[in-house]
Formats: sequence, structure tokens, C-alpha cells
Amino acid sequence: MELQGTPDSLGFHMPAEWETHSHCWLGWPERPDNWRDKAVHAQNVFAKVASAISKFEPVTVCASSTQWANARSMLPSNIRVVEMSMNDSWFRDTGPTFVVNRNPSKAGSTEQKIAGIDWVFNSWGGLEDGCYSDWSLDIQVARKILEIEKIPRFPQTIVLEGGSIHVDGEGTCLTTEECLLNKNRNPNLNKNQIEDQLKAYLGVRKIIWLPRGLYGDDDTNGHIDNMCCFVKPGVVLLSWTDDETDPQYERSVEAYSVLSSVTDANGRKFEIIKLHVPGPLYMTEEESAGVVQDGEAKPRPPFTRLAASYVNFYIANGAIIVPQFGDKKWDDEAVQVLSKAFPQYEIVVIEGAREIVLGGGNIHCITQQQPAILNSTMKVD
Repeated sequence: MELQGTPDSLGFHMPAEWETHSHCWLGWPERPDNWRDKAVHAQNVFAKVASAISKFEPVTVCASSTQWANARSMLPSNIRVVEMSMNDSWFRDTGPTFVVNRNPSKAGSTEQKIAGIDWVFNSWGGLEDGCYSDWSLDIQVARKILEIEKIPRFPQTIVLEGGSIHVDGEGTCLTTEECLLNKNRNPNLNKNQIEDQLKAYLGVRKIIWLPRGLYGDDDTNGHIDNMCCFVKPGVVLLSWTDDETDPQYERSVEAYSVLSSVTDANGRKFEIIKLHVPGPLYMTEEESAGVVQDGEAKPRPPFTRLAASYVNFYIANGAIIVPQFGDKKWDDEAVQVLSKAFPQYEIVVIEGAREIVLGGGNIHCITQQQPAILNSTMKVD
């Protein structure tokens, strides 16, 4: 079912990630030109992530017909595994962005309390700049998920990925100019026009633009979910380094300056919590050699700086699912910082998350939350 009009005009908005979920969606990795050694290492880590989340909320993992049996055998029985064709497994970007309705009667039916936005996906940059040359299956992922759940769909005409936006649920959206203003997405739209689309579809009133994302995050052109996210309204976590010789330093300081000079949609000044990046980490020769470099996907050369960030975590119902990269100093500090930022949540670490970053993202990038429909407007304590 397609809904006519924009989400905002019908009373919908995108809730914050910490609001209650009914579900979490993940894809299953397999393509050998992105995941080393035929994805066996990545599959182990995806299984860890799915299993960890499933202890706090229902999880569905989508796998291709050739991988369904393998995924089913590697995942606990409480996780639903459904067959779905896809080009790759980045459900934050190919899955729907869910929106909920404050006033269902405004949409013409008291049953229309949740819907999904089906953004246009172009493999993070199209034929010239994208990560793989064929994304014809990925552009159907959002619609398939909505069909499975029998959730109405808002079709879209602009290119946008879910990892490029982050909201506080109270009218504020974070994004980066490096990504959303990149000419490989929507060359015919200017900044004001893109803002208008975000406001109309996410139900937000204010967009905060950070100039750039994380250093080395070339696959996504600087998605916000590797750089900065909301902890709660008025509080953000920012990827940081104190090393002035690291190229990330300039980006972090730049973002800090922007966040320090603006207010959110409700006039709050931001509390900024610094979350140090690991490493720096680089792809090894062995890791690179395990990827089939056949020209169908972006090459993974050795010694490439990895876009590793602890900001790329998932907020489950009552838990924070955090990547660990084998850098003990910063792994441990990330747990400490997140424990203080989310004192009411259990911190669950995922060892070996480096395997996900080798493919171009991390825990937040491979997950997509489906909000629960509560009796109220889904307010959080």
C-alpha cells in the first residue's frame, strides 16, 4: 500500500532510535568481492550481532536463497530467517526508514500508525562513484520488508541512505554536507531543497549540517552514523581524536565547532561527549587478498585506512550493542564512555567487529530498527 502525500503532512515523524522497537532487521553478507574469504568471517560477526540484539528485541535476518540454510544454521532459533535476494547486506541504507504517526486519523485511517519511507538507493554514488555496479536487488529491499510486515509505504524520488541521517525524535536531524550535498546523489537539488525533503519526510524542523564525516569513510561519502549521533535530545556523541597529526583531528574539531555554535529544534545548546576513534586501523595484505577483486565492486587494497568508529553502535530495547576492534585502550574507553552516556542500558560488546568495517561499515550500518506502536506518541522516560 502506498500513501499519498508526505509523512509530515499526514502526521508522521521518524522516532529516535532509543524509542521502543518492535523489531530489528539485518541482511546476511555473502558477496566475495566485498567480504573476505567468501564472507565466512563476516557471517560469524553478523551472527553475533543478531544474537546479541535478539536478547532484547525480536530480530529478522534476511538471506539469499543460496545462503538461507547457512544463516539458519548459524543463528539461534528465536531469530526469524527469511529468504530475500539482495546485492549486499547494508540494511541501514537499503531498508526502509520507519516513521510513526502522532495523529493516525489525519492519515485517513486509525490503523495507519506506522509507515516506511522507501528512499532511492544508488550504491552510494551511482555507476561512477558507487560501491558496486549492480544494485537492482537492493532497491527492492525496503519495499519487500514493508510487504512482509504489511506496512504502508511512502515512495521517494531522492537518493538517500538511512546512515546519512540521525534524529532526536523531537524535531532535529543531524547529517553531513559531504554526503547529502555530494553530486553523486542528487545533483539537481540544492541544500535548501534537500532540507525541505528531510523536513517533509522525517517530520523534523531543524537540520544540523556537519561539514564532513569520518576520515576514510569514502564508501558512503561521510555518513553521519560513523561521525556523530544523539544520546538523547540535546546530547550528542562525537567521534574524536586528540592526535593533531591524524587527519581525523581536523574533522572532529570542525564538527565540534559547529555543534558548539548551534541549538536544536527546541533551542537547546548541545552537550558534546567525545568518543575516541580506535587505531588508526588499516586493511592488511592478508585481508585484502581474501577479497575477490573482479571489478564488480569497489577494490579493497591493502593498507587502506579503515573507517572505524565506536559511534556506529545500535540502540536496542535496553541495550547498547557496541563494536570492538581489538584496540584494548580505546575499546575499553568506549565501553566506559557509553556506560556513562546510557546509564540505564546494558552495554553489550561485539568482539571482532573489524570484520564488518573491512566491508565498509559497522553495527549501525547493518541494522534497521522498526519502532513499536504504543498508545501514546512513543515518549521515552
